[in-house]
Amino acid sequence: MSSTRDTPAPPRPSPPRAGVFGRLAGWSQRHRWAALALWVVVVATITVGSQAAGSDYHNDFSLPGTDSQAAADLMQRHGSLQAGGTVQIVFQDGRGLPGARDRIEPMLATVRGLPSVADVRSPFADAAAVSADRTIGYATVTLTGTPEDVPKPDVVKIMDTAQAAAGDGLRVELGGDAVRGAEEAEGGGAEGAGMLAALVVLVLLFGSLVAAALPLVTALFAVGGALGLIAMASHVFTVADFTPPIMMLVGLGVGVDYALLIFYRHRHELIRGADPRTATRIALDAAGRTVFFAGCTVIIALLGLVALGLGSLQGVALAVALTVLVTMAASLTLLPALLALLGGRIQRQVLKRAAKAQAKGRTEGGRWRSLAAGVQRRPLAALLVAVVALLALSAPALGMRLGFADAGNDAPTSTGRQAYDLLAQGFGPGFSGPLVVVSQGDQAAARELRSVLGRTDGIAATTPPLPTRDGAVSTVIAFPETSPQDEGTTELVHSLREDVLPELGRRTGATYLVGGPTAATQDFADSVSARMPLFVAIVVGLSALLLMVVFRSVLIPIKAALLNLLSIAAALGAITLVFQNGWFGAQPGPIEAFIPVMIFAIVFGLSMDYEVFLISRIHEEWENSRDPSHAVREGLAATGKVITAAAAIMIVVFAAFVLSPSRMLQQFGLGLAVAVLLDAVVIRCLIVPAAMQLLGARAWWLPAPLTRRLPRVALERPGQD
Repeated sequence: MSSTRDTPAPPRPSPPRAGVFGRLAGWSQRHRWAALALWVVVVATITVGSQAAGSDYHNDFSLPGTDSQAAADLMQRHGSLQAGGTVQIVFQDGRGLPGARDRIEPMLATVRGLPSVADVRSPFADAAAVSADRTIGYATVTLTGTPEDVPKPDVVKIMDTAQAAAGDGLRVELGGDAVRGAEEAEGGGAEGAGMLAALVVLVLLFGSLVAAALPLVTALFAVGGALGLIAMASHVFTVADFTPPIMMLVGLGVGVDYALLIFYRHRHELIRGADPRTATRIALDAAGRTVFFAGCTVIIALLGLVALGLGSLQGVALAVALTVLVTMAASLTLLPALLALLGGRIQRQVLKRAAKAQAKGRTEGGRWRSLAAGVQRRPLAALLVAVVALLALSAPALGMRLGFADAGNDAPTSTGRQAYDLLAQGFGPGFSGPLVVVSQGDQAAARELRSVLGRTDGIAATTPPLPTRDGAVSTVIAFPETSPQDEGTTELVHSLREDVLPELGRRTGATYLVGGPTAATQDFADSVSARMPLFVAIVVGLSALLLMVVFRSVLIPIKAALLNLLSIAAALGAITLVFQNGWFGAQPGPIEAFIPVMIFAIVFGLSMDYEVFLISRIHEEWENSRDPSHAVREGLAATGKVITAAAAIMIVVFAAFVLSPSRMLQQFGLGLAVAVLLDAVVIRCLIVPAAMQLLGARAWWLPAPLTRRLPRVALERPGQD
């Protein structure tokens, strides 16, 4: 080991010159057992506290200012039964439903007395509730609250009671949002599969189980602490019930990513002859700064979701931002303590493997240096080919339809899907997605509403006006001819609001609003589309400003923003091909309305990780040599391997969620995996070296006025290499 230490190396900063992250690493190393114990106690306390308090996750899809929300509020104020959620109990008997009436009616009487049930309407009380051939019918169970508010155990009790009547030729299935919520499966083994795959990649990278385990242990501490905090916070804030799997998805990927960036720099310094303590301090001074900046960028991107004003997303954004914050803290404090505990063992393994590689004639970063040199020989060709390929993959995103999966996307064996199919068979494809049209006026106006709706193209059937308790408001339920996810249903909603109902309102003097779950889904999608430009502008603007301050360049932030947008667009194109167009056996349907904004926020922040890590090393070489071509080659040689490894880990973690039974998590996992793959391989290894070669020294240009006014914030410490 002495011969390795005698190898000439550039001067290193003396301990007093260590930056804040170097000093933090020094404290964690000196108090390694205290730092580890502190993390164990904090995470254990949070876990015990969260288990004792439980969670109160609650979906909030309210959209103030939209027709569907106004309709819901109006029905709520006037005591309409349609203000609550509903459950459809669907019956099928090939011999005819009247023959099973003696079993159906007693069961419905029992359901009427169950908790959270406001009313039950028998299929025999309304001729429209039985199909033309008399073999399929449905009972409507009106709940006392929205599907999100009704306790799942109460819904399960309704399901069990209803299905107990099945048998002897009578089939009973249940549908509705409340049933889908009660029937939803957990995430399965996606998290475990992702962690196992990440461990395999880390072992292949470092050749040591101990070294490979450190990033995973750091990520697990961070995710465990964050999950407990959010579970307790759900009692105070509105946090959606799909937040925990998204937190685990992002937390595991980001946690391993950040720890790996620091650990890889630590390994690099060990190979160059530093002792474990010095290597850790230098790693935190350099890569720790990069992790801190990258984490702040992810948090800024996530908090940009607040600008959308969508309550259901704000809680998710805050939860994931907290996960990234805790992950960043673990990487900067827990990881140095673990490195101090295992420093000697890791050093021996690292130097042993480096010696073997040197004996075989392999140089650190040699292949990446050759790749950069190849790109630099034909930078324009490499740039054009890569950009055209990404644009081609992005093209399908132009036709993306936003919405929400309904029971038609559920597993064929689920009772919700069975009920959906039976209703479509007996009453038409639009029966599972009715429109609730509210009339505020007299009964004559409500009767005229039904008459007009019955003559409107695209509507298959309507119910008689259903007045509220005070008689001031009536609702007419209209059943479209097309399924809830069909474009024809979307066009029908817009046509009613823009053409049919305004004209009717002028004639009758009444106010008409289109509401119900199907219309609310369309309102949510329209709201996301309308507010997306503001969100993108905020996130891109703040991130570009941070990059300008750090790298003191105008062109670097512009390039980073454009390339990040390109990778996100390509990922959305891939999601559209698979889940909307039905590639690879996926069931065609709309893309979950909040998926594009969530993927944009997370991927834009994660892309900055690799951008900052790569460009900071190029900047180091530029400051030392003032040779732009040399800086690009050495920057890629120093970071190419770790960027690819970090990306591979994130890809396997994210891709594992494609195995989840949740369509939303499948879309989320695929989108993140594709975005990271394209960003790390195509953009960082091809487009960035080509663009930096074409820009040359101009890449670091900053106008004189900005040079004087911008503060100096360096990611790297002068002279550390």
